[in-house]
Amino acid sequence: MNTQTANPAVAVVTGASAGIGRSAAIEIAARGMGVVVTYNSRPEGAEQTVSIIRDNGGHAVALPLDIGQSDTFPAFKSQLARLLSDEWGTDKIHSLVNNAGFGGGRGFAEMSEELFDQYYRVLFRGPYFLTQTLLPLIHDGGSIINTSSSSVRPGDTEAGYSGYAAMKGGLVVATRFLAKELSPRGIRVNSIAPGPTRTRISDDAFEKYPEIIDGIAAKTALGRVGEPEDIGKVIAFLASDDSAWITGQDIQVAGGYAL
Repeated sequence: MNTQTANPAVAVVTGASAGIGRSAAIEIAARGMGVVVTYNSRPEGAEQTVSIIRDNGGHAVALPLDIGQSDTFPAFKSQLARLLSDEWGTDKIHSLVNNAGFGGGRGFAEMSEELFDQYYRVLFRGPYFLTQTLLPLIHDGGSIINTSSSSVRPGDTEAGYSGYAAMKGGLVVATRFLAKELSPRGIRVNSIAPGPTRTRISDDAFEKYPEIIDGIAAKTALGRVGEPEDIGKVIAFLASDDSAWITGQDIQVAGGYAL
């Protein structure tokens, strides 16, 4: 059992094998919290995240999770409980970051029920019921952060994203209601809305089509594309007690994209 600190604060960050999830995990660890890094298809990416955190003096462990398969959540909860006891000597987490997901658009006329259901399972139902499953493990006074999207708001309305944005919009609404419902336990629930960010999302679009970057930067008030670290720092702030007076908010972290 690792007993580095008394009453350690631990965060669970889903989808932390790359991109925003990885940056969030690193930034949270830099604030002194332990981190459980979840992954689905990229265990090597999750282990790299863990290695970065450990190399910087932090404490992190990777754990598999398929956010689209809610029937696996009870088993994940049991695994997580054992891990918390073995690694940190605790039975609670301080923060849950629901970040796992996927991007990419599909025109309305071409949208299939299969893809629509995949958006639903991964982007909305998954984080909703994972939060419900893990709720008994979250400290009173803890924090839940959901990754939404700037596409939910007017101004960032691009053709082909009706299914994706609808699920992210549902998550934003659920965030507000959960903030109300969980407030008797002092649990804060917020969402963050990244704009276009240089990640592997949309099948590595930024790597494959670098010509799109200048157009996106031109639509962004601060004049550049977002980086994962821009988002990760805000998630870490919301996961910490520095944000103790913020709940029920959807915070746009997009550099003024599509103002």
